[in-house]
Order: sequence, then structure tokens, then C-alpha cells
Amino acid sequence: MTTGIVSPDGEKRLVFVSGRAHAELAKDVARELGTELVPTTAYDFANGEIYVRFGESVRGADVFVLQSHTAPINQWIMEQLIMVDALKRASAKTITVVLPFYGYARQDKKHRGREPISARLMADLFKTAGADRLMSVDLHTAQAQGFFDGPVDHLWAMPMLTDYVRTRVDVSNVTVVSPDAGRIRVAEQWAAKLGDAPLAFIHKTRDVNVPNQSVANRVVGDVEGRSCVLVDDLIDTGGTIAAAVKVLMDAGAKDVIVAATHGVLSDPAAQRLQECGAREVVVTDTLPIAPDKAFDKLTVLSIAPLLARAIREVFDDGSVTSLFDGNA
Repeated sequence: MTTGIVSPDGEKRLVFVSGRAHAELAKDVARELGTELVPTTAYDFANGEIYVRFGESVRGADVFVLQSHTAPINQWIMEQLIMVDALKRASAKTITVVLPFYGYARQDKKHRGREPISARLMADLFKTAGADRLMSVDLHTAQAQGFFDGPVDHLWAMPMLTDYVRTRVDVSNVTVVSPDAGRIRVAEQWAAKLGDAPLAFIHKTRDVNVPNQSVANRVVGDVEGRSCVLVDDLIDTGGTIAAAVKVLMDAGAKDVIVAATHGVLSDPAAQRLQECGAREVVVTDTLPIAPDKAFDKLTVLSIAPLLARAIREVFDDGSVTSLFDGNA
């Protein structure tokens, strides 16, 4: 007996497969879908090459292949590409690549000459491997959807994050803060969700020659005596967020909650976030968070229900946009 979900008319079959990067999330999504993961053999050869084989037929199926692009990121991207190739050669009807976190998304444009646009290369690689569709959560820049020659479902974690944050603050005394001027639009959407809260942003400078480092100079906006919700799409080393929290507290903020979709949490993020002065740091589980990366103030929300609902909408030829009340 094969696994999967069969449409009421019996004409379509949904098959869900996953790489090894985030087994817990894959199991949670499968549970939300009401199905089981296809048995998959995957291992590394002595020289690092990856082998993948699926344990049952996927011929004629609509396959969704999930992989979280976490460290070691290049290994898991390559594994997902190999899985897509295997599915294509096994005669899958359609292949949707599910990327809770889109690797290389921050390299979406050229800052200087002779630089790559690696986010575009990623899309080209998946298309060449045989992907028909991409699905991702909170892309670093929305225009990256145009890099893939085919449908791209851009899912938003904002509704679940704002629903949680609303239970943690007095919305009558909240200011939404963007970590830089470039993400003001996202902060505006957060503010609307939190009852038209006022906005502020951190003025910062960045040296394009130095990765993962910026200087938070001052806060633009009134935060004195107010609870601040500092919002971003991802937290990597935590330096930007920790510095922003300090600037807000120095400006008289009552307290700070940090909310981000992707908890990359490269060292020394956990220590920085624990010690930065924020009351709470809220992320989703688009990426696995190892026990040594967890800390007392960290809250992790499950992204599995959102992914499962989107997968169902795609399979049923429904509207993914409807999941976000027209804001996708």
C-alpha cells in the first residue's frame, strides 16, 4: 500500500517527501496533512556525495519535497536538488519544492561589480533539476519570486506571529520597530495588525565588505515608556538585533519583544540574544533549533499548520493567497 492523499475523484495523488535537514518539521507537516512521509533512503558516501532513493512509486503523483536550508546549508540544498532529480526521473506528475527558509535569499542583487546573484542561481538550479513550483516562507525580498520561471507561493508567518505577540503586550502601548529603514513596509503591516500601532526604526550603517555586521546608531521615532516589538525576517548572528534592543532601551523603551520568522541563530546569536535585554525572542521553526542554541527567552512557534494548509490549497487547485486575506 502506498502513502499519500488521493483526491475525491481519484484522479490525483498527493505525495509528501522530505530531506534530512529538519525531520521534526517534516513529521509535523505530514501529521497536519493527515498522511505519512514516503519512506526515503538517504546517506552520504565517504567523499561527501549524497545518495537518495524513494521507497515507493511516485509515478503520476503531485509531489511536495520539503527541505529546510539550515547549516550545513550547501549539503541540504544539494540533497534537495538530488531529490527533485530523482522524482523527475521517477515520473512524478508535478514537483513542488517546499523551502521554509530559502537559502542564499540575502544575495538577491549586486552591491558591487563582479558579484553573483545567488538567489537567482538557486531558482535556476531547482528549475533545471525538474521543479515545477516553489513554496517558501517570508522571502528576504518579495521580488525574488520573479527569479523562478514558474509559480512561487510566498507564505507569510506574520499572522501567526502577530496573534502570539498580541497576547504578550498591551496593544494600547505598543510601538512597532523596524531594525532598519529598508523594512519599514513590513513594520507598517505589523502595526496595522496590532491596532494601528505607531512606528519607529533604527538608523544603522553597514560596511558591504564586512558580513554579518552593522552599526545601530539611533532610533527614529518615539519609544519612551512604550513596549517595543522589534520585527525582522531572520536572525542570523544576532548582532543587529542585540544592538537595536540596546538602542531602544537607551531611548527609554519600557521593554522589547523581538519577533522574526527565521531563527538562523549562527554563533554567537544565542548568547547575544539572551544577554541583549529583550524580554522575549519569538521565531518560528522554519529552521531546526539545536538544544545548544535554545535559551530561556526564546519562544518557537510551529510553522507546520501554515505549510500544510498551503500544500493542501495547491493540491486542491485552491487559492494560497486566500490564506492571508488577500495580503500574500
